[in-house]
Amino acid sequence: MWKVPLFELNYDSAESKAVQEVLDSQWLSMGEKTQTFEKRFTEMLNDSEVKCTLVSNCTAALYMALLALELKSDDEVIIPSMTFVADLNATLMAGAKPVLADCDSLENWNISAQTIRPLITPKTKAVMIVHFAGYPCEMDEIVALCQQHKLALIEDVAHAPGATYKGKACGTFGDVGCFSFFSNKNLSTGEGGMISTRNETMYERIRHIRSHGMSTLTFDRHKGRAISYDVIRPGLNFRSDEIHAALGLAQLDKLSNANHQRALLSAYYRKKLKDIPEVSVPFEKVGDTLPVYHVFPILLPKQLDRIKVITSLKEDGIQSSIHYPSFQDFTGFKNLSLNSTPISYEISERELTLPLFPTMTNAQVDMVVKSLKKAIKKAVL
Repeated sequence: MWKVPLFELNYDSAESKAVQEVLDSQWLSMGEKTQTFEKRFTEMLNDSEVKCTLVSNCTAALYMALLALELKSDDEVIIPSMTFVADLNATLMAGAKPVLADCDSLENWNISAQTIRPLITPKTKAVMIVHFAGYPCEMDEIVALCQQHKLALIEDVAHAPGATYKGKACGTFGDVGCFSFFSNKNLSTGEGGMISTRNETMYERIRHIRSHGMSTLTFDRHKGRAISYDVIRPGLNFRSDEIHAALGLAQLDKLSNANHQRALLSAYYRKKLKDIPEVSVPFEKVGDTLPVYHVFPILLPKQLDRIKVITSLKEDGIQSSIHYPSFQDFTGFKNLSLNSTPISYEISERELTLPLFPTMTNAQVDMVVKSLKKAIKKAVL
């Protein structure tokens, strides 16, 4: 259907072989592949104090992190207003009150210490940040702010596996890091997530919450390392499985090169988009960071009908998307007292996401930019 899809998997025989090995082993639940993936992912983060836990998805990871913090019903969690709804949902489901932090600016769509600080109250217990589109937040100031006010720091690293800030891996700054392996992510297993933490107490709580609060896993009993189990605390089933772990291992081998290809494509996009002065691209200045370019967002001019742009692109076989609609506009949150976030709200109204994936070609970028140029001319209000 699409000449240029929004995203395309970089799967090949490596993923097929990985899955077949699991099927041949006849063990599908969490086992050796899961343990190996956790170990190798931890090694990728390059922090000897960090431990990782594979879970069913990033939303589960965020929810588990909040549960492990043992928040109370009147506790407040500061979260980004420019992000996927999972961050808001996880906070609400954990029984805490979400407080929205605005984007730093129209050029930097991440939250910052400057947008977090005015929101801190005696009820604030945690801050959740997102490295939007794979561009790391300014972590020095955020970490210092959280330490000053004794606030837990949760990193949503769904967009940023492999990204670094001043040489340090995203997902290792906070009390907990939460990664996503959804189909369109930099490391894709279809569904899946990882939790990183250097806090031993949080690590133990997360391991128990993942599997019904049980002291031993089915694989331990299968291997004869345990006969029965105790239940240490209440928990649910947030486990992953061996097939997803095997896919994760195959994708982990490709992650560095895939992120490099995304970087090259993003640079080429920026060069070509200079021919469309009406369009601006955020995160022009990356500073002392290594982004991983999860998606390629642009900001359309105010006097444009975005639906017409999307429709025109579609007619040319170009898929696009919106990252993200505003929380304040969702039906399910109309009765929720969400604070105003004018910068992110404006971005939500004007943002458009263009195709980006590791196997994309410069010729496909040319097609997208040519189609976008035509679409903008047709969509002027």
